[in-house]
Amino acid sequence: MSTVEVHLEDSTLVDELRKDVRDGLTADPKWLSPKYFYDALGSELFEEITVLPEYYPTRTERALLEDHALDIAEATESTMLIELGSGSSEKTKLLLDAGVKHGSLKTYVPQDVSISALEGAIEQISKEFPALEVNGIVSDFTDTLQNLPSGNARTIAFLGGTLGNLIPDERREFLKAIADALDPGEHLLLGVGLVIDPAVLVPAYDDAAGVTAKFNRNVLSVINSRLGGNFDPDAFEHVALWNAEDEWIEMRLRARAPQDVHIAELDLDVHFDAGEDLRTEISAKFRPETITAELAAAGFGVEHLWSDTESRFALILAGRVSES
Repeated sequence: MSTVEVHLEDSTLVDELRKDVRDGLTADPKWLSPKYFYDALGSELFEEITVLPEYYPTRTERALLEDHALDIAEATESTMLIELGSGSSEKTKLLLDAGVKHGSLKTYVPQDVSISALEGAIEQISKEFPALEVNGIVSDFTDTLQNLPSGNARTIAFLGGTLGNLIPDERREFLKAIADALDPGEHLLLGVGLVIDPAVLVPAYDDAAGVTAKFNRNVLSVINSRLGGNFDPDAFEHVALWNAEDEWIEMRLRARAPQDVHIAELDLDVHFDAGEDLRTEISAKFRPETITAELAAAGFGVEHLWSDTESRFALILAGRVSES
């Protein structure tokens, strides 16, 4: 059996886009939210990125899931797997297969902002795992935890390093909200990128083929199509750099020349100086001790931390602890 609950209407998405774009383009320095990368073209480009030779996070996380999915099923005894930002659910099939084989898993709850992506994933999952109940939720992962189904022995999965897209204050609030949504003994499965040599890290966000550059510039096309903007994406250079102080990658779009942009639906005019940067994404990387401390502050105890042999990525299983 499969169902889809919609907690995010198109009109709400457009209102959020308008607010975020106005706030970001009138800030100093300017910024845009990375969640607007993912229109149909942006999603296709990201799938291309995940198989590039420079982009190690996806294949490294998948290898960790292949090695430890059964360990996770045995450690959690979860009857329900809830995945935030599920997308195509491809990597998650490893967890589903292990949970079904272990005999504990009964329900899968994928959450995504895109109803089309969610319906496609649910259809495929239902075919491959006919014994599972699949209940999708259309929502924004940062504002959805109150909509999660109740149950016992639940595990929330948040994979792909997406936690790193949140600034520290947002991370603290988000992890605390996940903890508040779970009961003691339930679990969070988290995938995070680790701090490594910038010589390896930066090319993952600035590949030789230029796919990430296309992906980055596509956010300007999204604003053009949805809000009547007149950005010329080719007038901006893709920039990826390592911020050593904050330990995160920053993706930026740098104006090649002075230019003025008009956003019709916002009645907003925006000027860019030559060389001015527009930040489009941060991707924080973690050290085992720092992410363990952040999880502890939210109400979790790390039970297992698995990493690859080069310590590039970590898969963390954390249990919700009882409040003292």
